[in-house]
Amino acid sequence: MSNVVVAITGASGAIYAVRLVEVLMAAGRTVHLTISASAAHVMKHELGLKIDLDNFDPNQLLADHSSLPADSTLSKMKHSSSEDFALSSVLGESDLQQGKLVYHHYQDFSAGIASGSFLTAGMVICPCSMGTLGSIASGACGNLIHRAADVHLKERRKLILVARETPLGLIPLENMVRLTQAGATIMPASPGFYHNPMTIHDLVDFISGRICDHLEIKHEIHQRWGS
Repeated sequence: MSNVVVAITGASGAIYAVRLVEVLMAAGRTVHLTISASAAHVMKHELGLKIDLDNFDPNQLLADHSSLPADSTLSKMKHSSSEDFALSSVLGESDLQQGKLVYHHYQDFSAGIASGSFLTAGMVICPCSMGTLGSIASGACGNLIHRAADVHLKERRKLILVARETPLGLIPLENMVRLTQAGATIMPASPGFYHNPMTIHDLVDFISGRICDHLEIKHEIHQRWGS
């Protein structure tokens, strides 16, 4: 199954989501993408990306970012990290043609991913805000992201929540337990250091790689323990 749902919500860590979409497309997957309004604000603040939710274009997310302002986060990372740093290092023009990006507005309940009859290999919410996590845990379907997550739980499909918050209060912890019992995988954005990361990009790739592991997607974007 090539369909993978990726939802981006308003937690910090937007760079994890951008990289994940790139890696999934490079792996030949069809990415069904939905972005919350809060996520769009975070992406502009953290990465300098201007996402138009009503008139979305893949170039808003996957461009080479060479046209970004010099003081944007992505531009600073590119010039302050190692010379071979590139946010899209796993993607050439040929790679982009391997996968496909399908966008769904977060308020569009008519989207295929809102139904259990639409088959997918799993869903990833990256990063996952505590508000989104709480809504899913309570069964509240206030938008397409919540509904798609609920569908994956009821259909017993993979649902990976890349939680990004610290410290964690009792309510989010209880919600995580409840979602784990319901079949979700809670994967905090906590990169390892045993692969000797040299750049922020290395840390981001660690999380992308772990997500791919749980989606059973082969990759070589970070070094494994013991290798």
